[in-house]
Amino acid sequence: MGLENYKPIIVMVGCQFLYAGVALTGRQALLQNFSSRVFVVYRQFTAFLLIAPFAVFSRRGTNACAVTWKSFFLISLLSFIGVTFSQNLYYEGLYLSSSSAASALGNAVPAITFTIAYFLGMEKVNLRNVRSLCKILGTGLCVSGAVVMAVLKGPKLNGSIGEENRWLIGCLSLLASTTCWSLWVILQVYVTAHYPDHLSLTAWMCLIAAVQSAILTFIVEPDLNTWKLTSSLQLFCCFYAGVASALTFLGQAWCIGKRGPLFSAMFNPLCTVIVTVFAFIFMHEELYIGSLTGGLAVIIGLYVVLWGKAKDYEEIKEEDTTTKKHQNYVNGQNEAITGVDLEQPLLSDN
Repeated sequence: MGLENYKPIIVMVGCQFLYAGVALTGRQALLQNFSSRVFVVYRQFTAFLLIAPFAVFSRRGTNACAVTWKSFFLISLLSFIGVTFSQNLYYEGLYLSSSSAASALGNAVPAITFTIAYFLGMEKVNLRNVRSLCKILGTGLCVSGAVVMAVLKGPKLNGSIGEENRWLIGCLSLLASTTCWSLWVILQVYVTAHYPDHLSLTAWMCLIAAVQSAILTFIVEPDLNTWKLTSSLQLFCCFYAGVASALTFLGQAWCIGKRGPLFSAMFNPLCTVIVTVFAFIFMHEELYIGSLTGGLAVIIGLYVVLWGKAKDYEEIKEEDTTTKKHQNYVNGQNEAITGVDLEQPLLSDN
């Protein structure tokens, strides 16, 4: 019984180590002049090959939803924003900045998602409400931390204009990737309404994103030599990234089903800690005061936003419970009224 309670925690910790491995090994592959766009193609196609058999097997003997032209268009749009565009920006930013910066800026997803959802009318803000104020404060901390990481590296900055521009462009690419990922999270609400088969949806997204990224690569880098894997590290990174994508999807989907999305999001900063420590020890990445300060602000902002969302969830559950109790009371009253013998006089002779 005790182990059952700890299983979601163990799975989420494992997912964060897998994510950290993708960031660390991916950067090493990119430093070997490996095209980030080709890396995205190989990663998504590998993930598709791994997920597709499970998706096909899960649909056997069931009334699975069919892919219509509308759902295919929505899946393609979702793939372009959340995978093709987002992943290409991510790996470009990973190459230009550092693995620790890429991991830290990924923690801004909940805050950016809240901001986009607010402008789309999906989130309500009441300035007199503590929960809303926390979500606003947390969003501000995340955005401020991201800006600090992009603009201010800190005392170890060597003053090279080229390196400053490289770091800035890398962080801006990572921030744009995070924004695309946040928009992808919101768009899933609409797409899953038309195509609710989550496993099949993921397989389709991986395949379509691989095709889209391949077209993008042929346009930007028409040289066929770009597709060659010149080292065993590059081959391993492509395979590992695909396996990690498949495993983390299955793991997170299971944990969200058991404990909810907030439980899953709470483990994101662990990946940042793992990446920062391993990158500093084994890959000799330099740490900067500004970057650490910005990353810490992003993590604190993440937890503040999650606290506000958790309180929203508690209030919604409380309202649902109250509504159910009221409905049961009304149903009980109706049953009592229905049970009255209409042939008896309302006032007795006594």
